[in-house]
Amino acid sequence: MTAPSDSTAPATDAAAYDLTSKISPYLDLHMMFPLLEYIDSLISSGSISYNAMDVAQARLELLKPTHMVDYAMDIYREVHGEGAQIPQEMEDQKAGVFKKLEELKNGQAAFEELCRNEDARANLVNSNQWNVQSLTSMATYGITAETIDNYYKFAKFNFDCGDYQQGRDMIENYLSLFASPPKQRKDDGGDDDDDEFAGGDANAKSSEDEKTGNPNMYYLTSIDTTLLQVLWGKLSCEILVEDWEEAAVALVAVKTAIEALASSSKLSPLDALHQRTWLLHWSLFVFWNDASGKGLESMVELFTSEKYLQAITTHAPHLLRYLTAAVLLCKRRAAKKAGNNSNAEGRRLLRDLVKVMKQCEYSDPIVEFVDKLSVKFDFEAAQSQLALCEKVLSTDFFLCKQTELFMEEARVFVFENYCRIHHKIDLTTLGEKLAMDRNRAERWIVDLIRNALLDAKIDSEEGCVVMGTGSTSVYEKVMDRTKELTARSGGLVANLRSYMNDVKREKIRKER
Repeated sequence: MTAPSDSTAPATDAAAYDLTSKISPYLDLHMMFPLLEYIDSLISSGSISYNAMDVAQARLELLKPTHMVDYAMDIYREVHGEGAQIPQEMEDQKAGVFKKLEELKNGQAAFEELCRNEDARANLVNSNQWNVQSLTSMATYGITAETIDNYYKFAKFNFDCGDYQQGRDMIENYLSLFASPPKQRKDDGGDDDDDEFAGGDANAKSSEDEKTGNPNMYYLTSIDTTLLQVLWGKLSCEILVEDWEEAAVALVAVKTAIEALASSSKLSPLDALHQRTWLLHWSLFVFWNDASGKGLESMVELFTSEKYLQAITTHAPHLLRYLTAAVLLCKRRAAKKAGNNSNAEGRRLLRDLVKVMKQCEYSDPIVEFVDKLSVKFDFEAAQSQLALCEKVLSTDFFLCKQTELFMEEARVFVFENYCRIHHKIDLTTLGEKLAMDRNRAERWIVDLIRNALLDAKIDSEEGCVVMGTGSTSVYEKVMDRTKELTARSGGLVANLRSYMNDVKREKIRKER
């Protein structure tokens, strides 16, 4: 896919703000197809100046490493014409796919049959024998380590063929071999079943029998880089079948695994940074499709956490667009949840966002809108950037569904900042700026104050809006100053201990 052929294309062209080329290096190949399909729809509507044949050719290149040969043949005909002869290379690849598929299917048949035998599986689970070591040591089912390995390869092969549902189900079965979920006992009410990690039951035969895995990681009892790749596969499947609730669970599992491996030095700091960068990009699918309304709040929390913020500033500053949009969209919602501290919560989100903006060398109309409004208080420039925001939003795969809501929140943000700076504004003047008559402007502001938790009131006698002082309480100041104090103190102690150890080692070296 290429940029517009006209090098003098105006900056307002949607292609100038398209992030597909920046995001794609951090996505699975299969995740690129929805993005390219969306670009096709933009080309058809004339919203973006890419060439349709370039997009089709890009899709064809992406299909080469996969096993979706029939799809690749369809795209080949789209590029070269319906009557074009399919290359022998593709025909050979198709034959090879069917051959390999049959080979893997036969190689894993014994384990697949056992997975479908619910009674036998339940008995093995209850007797703590549903694991690789136990199954491969039993002659009953004819399962070997190679059988289980073929099962995982078959799951991945199905995924590469585009059968994401089948791949997901098989990965779940594979992960279960390394998991130890809590067991429901018949002689109790299950009060102890929700323990996060195993503690040991006095009535259990052994503490090992009662050990459970990490609930945030599908109850896996341990994690290594191989299982991390399996968890990535699970997340990919959930995203591609568009099961967003399960995708959110898978996202937490991958994040937990990355941090566990990083803390145990099984992942180098650089590898952990790369893994976090990939996770941030994959999370866009999950957070921006969360129907519960909590996705954006979770996104802001993840993106502004120290380790993931480092990934954004060093590897992916373009993700600032999505963080900025998320903050504006969830600012009022987070404020309502905060209750009495609502104004402080909104200010905190914006203050943290501005800090991130200063660390990232990236800009687009969405980021510039917040910068002009919150940092420079240039309302005319903010309004001009807001006009561009609508085009950027409507042509962004992740943000397009939020265009209308974002524009409304942005206008509220402009109004809030304008009124706070001026403290008092005439309703007639405000109505003119909003293209409303005085009475309509008053009704709009009343609704806005009621629903947006703005600290303001209307003075009917003087015919103006009076904004509150919005002063920060002592409690809010203390909480802000002491934020993450424990973590920072721990970091200082660790650095001091490291320094003292270095001094001791140097002293011993000199004495020798």
